[in-house]
Amino acid sequence: MAQSHIITAVEQGIMTLTFNRAEKKNAITQDMYRQLTAALQQAEQDGAIHAIVITGSGDSFTAGNDLADFIGMGEIDASAPVFEFLHCVARLSVPMIAAVNGLAIGIGTTLLLHCDIVIAARSAQFALPFAKLGLVPEAGSSQLLPLLTGHLRASEWLLLGDNFAADDAEQAGIVSKVVDDQALAETIDAYCQRFRQIPVSSLRASKALINAPLEPVPDRINREVKSFAKALQHADTQATIQAKLQKK
Repeated sequence: MAQSHIITAVEQGIMTLTFNRAEKKNAITQDMYRQLTAALQQAEQDGAIHAIVITGSGDSFTAGNDLADFIGMGEIDASAPVFEFLHCVARLSVPMIAAVNGLAIGIGTTLLLHCDIVIAARSAQFALPFAKLGLVPEAGSSQLLPLLTGHLRASEWLLLGDNFAADDAEQAGIVSKVVDDQALAETIDAYCQRFRQIPVSSLRASKALINAPLEPVPDRINREVKSFAKALQHADTQATIQAKLQKK
């Protein structure tokens, strides 16, 4: 049997997706995008999944899209597996944690803009070489990156495509925390344990509020009121509150 280039594992409410094409620096093919989308849809439908961890095997997170695979497709449109994956990520209600080891090129960086926690190894290297390749930014990065890092820094990274280090990514707000390489797995495990202790319903509802479009503050308060009232009636919420009260 051929080795799968996407490894999916579920343990105690955490789904882990691993790019498993180390010999190609985990460059992503259209078939890999299909597998990723299927896994995300599975997590979305599973009410027991607290969070998703995405990481890479070997010495890379991912070197980006497999360009030979893309060229081989001929014409490409919105129905291509890569764009179906990106729309799936953008709509995902399950919190996503990225464990960035080594190279994070192209979509290896733009994917992080859709994650909720990003932990990077100190040796991680980032780059957005779209313009260098005659291409343009993707995954909403032409909007998300300027909002996150400011217009000037985003323009430099997206127009010139130079590599930047984990510390730069953290300073710009792309990375939550930089840790020593040997501490990456332990740090991710600690985050997973914390996510396991929070009700799935409140995690997903809170993420939906955080990711909702900008709106006047009174409208946001009204949106929160509706979510709060719904959450208060949820069985998980009531059980969690009762457990807290019993500890006092």
